[in-house]
Amino acid sequence: MTRYFEFENQIEKVELILSKLSNNKELNADKIKKLNEEKAELYKKIYSNLNPWQKVQVSRHGERPHTIDYLNNIFEDIILLHGDKKYADDNAIVGGLAKINGSSVFFIGTEKGNTMEKRIKHNFGMAKPEGYRKVQRLLKLAEKFRLPLISFVDTAGAFPGKDAEERGQSESIASSILHFLKVKTPTISIIIGEGGSGGAIGIATSDRVLMLEHSIYSVISPEGCASILWRNTEFSQEAAKTLKLTATDCKKFEIIDEIISEPYGGAHRHPIKQSEILKTKIVEFINELKQISINDLVQSRKNKYLNITANI
Repeated sequence: MTRYFEFENQIEKVELILSKLSNNKELNADKIKKLNEEKAELYKKIYSNLNPWQKVQVSRHGERPHTIDYLNNIFEDIILLHGDKKYADDNAIVGGLAKINGSSVFFIGTEKGNTMEKRIKHNFGMAKPEGYRKVQRLLKLAEKFRLPLISFVDTAGAFPGKDAEERGQSESIASSILHFLKVKTPTISIIIGEGGSGGAIGIATSDRVLMLEHSIYSVISPEGCASILWRNTEFSQEAAKTLKLTATDCKKFEIIDEIISEPYGGAHRHPIKQSEILKTKIVEFINELKQISINDLVQSRKNKYLNITANI
């Protein structure tokens, strides 16, 4: 059953009434129709006016589609590739080959998992150095075979543990960013949930960066920001507002290139429809980037990120 947020109380009440009436559909047909119309209006009203903290909550919803969900709904002939060929295979990052509308592409993405067992397996989407070195390996393969690379970003950040630091966490992220800047093939990144700090930037330094309407992208989590600035996580809502982490803010500052709309109620209520919207956009941008010469594409990409702070 879908979990409701506090700001969805009115919707929850309507849906509870609908569930009670569903046993007598013929007797209650008119009432059910009226309630469904009321529910649709509530979704539209609420999801058209979410504040930054509410968007943070939606971006973290446990049923929100993750990378593997989008892979299964958007691509065909998926072949997963494993390991960094140096240390280990990091399950926080999935990657490999697939086809979209008959055309081959490479893909990478942070995977959070949707059950406790899978969340532990994927380390809650927090990659270690071997994960970012897997990313670099896949970038080189994409360049070698002259195929576009699509990355899906959904992470609270890179794993901050002692073992990750000992194996060169910061260097691996920096190297991933450098590989993205230099790779001679089109790249597209999509923020599908949380885009947290360097852990996100390490796989999002692309030619085109897209962002789902209710996803977030920031240098630190609202809770982390509140604990530093106010020394109290109770100020997380204020921090969310201050961080300018919404898709609208990121588009305004030209950190991203386009906002991908979500159906009213969020991607977690309409995963198939959201995948269809995303697939259309991915194909559109692949076709656009293929029209640009590779040398011009790389130079444009470098200029974009060298000058990104000019708009902030």
